[in-house]
Amino acid sequence: MPHSDIPNMLGRVLSGTKYGVKQTRGKFGLGAKMALIWSKMTTGLPFTISSAQRKQDFRSNYELDIDIIKNAPNVHSCSKLPNPDHWHGAELSVTIEGSWSSYRAKVLKYLRQIAVITPYAQFSFSYIAEDPKNTLKLLFKRRTDVMPPPPKITKHHPSSVDLELVKRLVAETKATNLTAFLTREFDQVNKALAGRLVGELRAGGVTASSSPKDLTTQQIVRLHQLLHEVRFSDPSGSHLSPAGEYNLRLGVMKELHPDLIATYAGDVRVFEGHAFIVEAAVSIGGKELKPGINVYRFANRIPLLFEGGSDVITRTATKRINWNAYKINQATDKVGVFVSIISTKIPFKGAGKEYIGDDIEEMVSAVKQAIQQCGVQLRVKIAKVLAAREQQQRKRNLTKYIPDAARAIFSVLEKMAESEPRGPKRRRLQQQTDILQQVSRKEVSEGTLERKLAEYVERIDTDMALEYQVSQGLAAGAAKNAVWLAPATARHLYSQEMHSNACILQLIQSYG
Repeated sequence: MPHSDIPNMLGRVLSGTKYGVKQTRGKFGLGAKMALIWSKMTTGLPFTISSAQRKQDFRSNYELDIDIIKNAPNVHSCSKLPNPDHWHGAELSVTIEGSWSSYRAKVLKYLRQIAVITPYAQFSFSYIAEDPKNTLKLLFKRRTDVMPPPPKITKHHPSSVDLELVKRLVAETKATNLTAFLTREFDQVNKALAGRLVGELRAGGVTASSSPKDLTTQQIVRLHQLLHEVRFSDPSGSHLSPAGEYNLRLGVMKELHPDLIATYAGDVRVFEGHAFIVEAAVSIGGKELKPGINVYRFANRIPLLFEGGSDVITRTATKRINWNAYKINQATDKVGVFVSIISTKIPFKGAGKEYIGDDIEEMVSAVKQAIQQCGVQLRVKIAKVLAAREQQQRKRNLTKYIPDAARAIFSVLEKMAESEPRGPKRRRLQQQTDILQQVSRKEVSEGTLERKLAEYVERIDTDMALEYQVSQGLAAGAAKNAVWLAPATARHLYSQEMHSNACILQLIQSYG
């Protein structure tokens, strides 16, 4: 933060001015100011901040609090300290009063979910108790250096503006005529469309050369109505900054260590002129999950901990998804559902802004699709796991009976070797194989049979596994490795593919 701006940035509530819209973290736009106000209300102690920008040779050091009545910063001390290492960033220290025993679980849950949605960040938490046994220290390690691109400021979409915003834009614009005002201040409005909009306003005495600042209140009201009547192109969503499937997957794996995981990032969708993207991850198994559906909600990469029962994510995950269709047992399996919604305007409900309404059709559809796509991926993975588990169980069952089978077979062979051959079938057997002579000469024992049976079971298991993998690869359209026993040229003509358990063959039909 710039040195001179720190007091107003942290010590004055609602000091920002937006000339566009931008995806922001948080819900109220207060951030550290809320912590400062809480400190003022509970302990009365000031807020300490140290900050430096990139390549800055000094560190800004402030101690301040807020004058709540005047809504102004109260600076206790201000200094510039040497910064020879060119450290950059911000360090904030605040002392607040609270009930650790009552909210310990919520604090730790919040931190863990922050670690899930931001695996590129490393942070630690420590609670120093009077009794050393109750002291708690946690480190949430960085898993990747890949960060999502920062969100960009974009112009207001015409269908998203209210009357007061239109009035403010009219008052603050630098455009000298109405056409320039519409193209400069609004998204998805080009010069041709602006001309048509001005044409619709001519009945009210407005022309293309009219200055926006000369518009009457009635003309501004008519402009606002027109912006909501016309169908504009949807915003592109290029200004948004989703966490990304890669980061979401890494975050879940880092914190929960699931047995299986699937992720999905939806397309850009629009609600009331604001673009939004839904990302989801569904995991099976892992630590700290209870049997059933465990829902984790994020809005602009901020965890939502309270009032989850009314949220569109919770209600969709628990009531609108047929988990049995994806081979998932909703009652007994440990299922983690992680859904992140990002937008320039999250449609929160309630004064606390802790949940997203379940009555928004666009949100319901996007969240449901994201979870279902994760379910489709998991169904394939679960099917493979079940097939491998059945194969292992079959191998264990066969292996378990090998000693008994070897003992029984050897007992029969011993008795046959001791008796004289009788009948043509026995004589033919003795002519075709010398197994009975080998038993008589002690060259074949019960251990030999047991070893050979174990080798056979292992070979059959390997062949079946290879056949399964080949069939799965063909079904999934997996890439094939071309192996040529002869040059592959335009002069060679090959037959159709012949499939075996181990490979795919094409024979040369002719050579021209």
